[in-house]
Amino acid sequence: MSLAASAFQSFRASTASLSSRSIARSSLHCQHSRLAFTSRRHYSDKSSSGAEPTQEDAAKVEDKAEDKCADIAEKLKAKEAEAVDLKGRLRYLQADFLNLQRNAAREKEQTRDFAITRFASDLLETVDVLAIALKSVPETALTPSSESSPSADAKSPTAYLQELHTGVEMTHRLLLQTLFKYHVKPFDPTGDKFDPNYHEALYQAPIPGKEPGTVIDCQKTGYKIKDRVLRAAQVGVAQDTS
Repeated sequence: MSLAASAFQSFRASTASLSSRSIARSSLHCQHSRLAFTSRRHYSDKSSSGAEPTQEDAAKVEDKAEDKCADIAEKLKAKEAEAVDLKGRLRYLQADFLNLQRNAAREKEQTRDFAITRFASDLLETVDVLAIALKSVPETALTPSSESSPSADAKSPTAYLQELHTGVEMTHRLLLQTLFKYHVKPFDPTGDKFDPNYHEALYQAPIPGKEPGTVIDCQKTGYKIKDRVLRAAQVGVAQDTS
């Protein structure tokens, strides 16, 4: 009995040791399997996340960069063309503004110069009357006669006439000086070629030795205000004798 009992106990002990070893081995095998699976998964993740780009990806990136550069270059050209256009417009506007300034200054000067045109035209009639009054007295009447012997106190008619002529002449000269101050100047076209822009023909007469169309007489003096005709000269013109 005791031998059988000891044999049974030995069998149980060996069975327990075998079962514990098998359990330990199975647990160790599971741990190795888990570690291997974890390491494989970690390696696959690492390799997939850090994989180098392929040639296709590099070509796509390069194409995108080229498209972007081409787009930027096109926009730059458009902006340059717009800048050139704006610069040209600015130059044209500047030229127009300068021309406007010059025209405005010229018009202002002409307005100032020719503002007295109507006044000067009316004043010319007075000058003409004075000129006629001066011409009405012959030179011989202005020269004292040796036959007349006036008294010391009384003036002769010739002296009064000389004083009258002197006064009218001074008035005439003063009026002309006033007109000169405003750029109004007379012109006598006697002997010049007839020009309808400056002359007004009152009559024509055949004059031997005179070229047809030549001014032979000036009835009324012409006047200019600067380069503009204020009044045309009233003249007589030589006629063709043939």
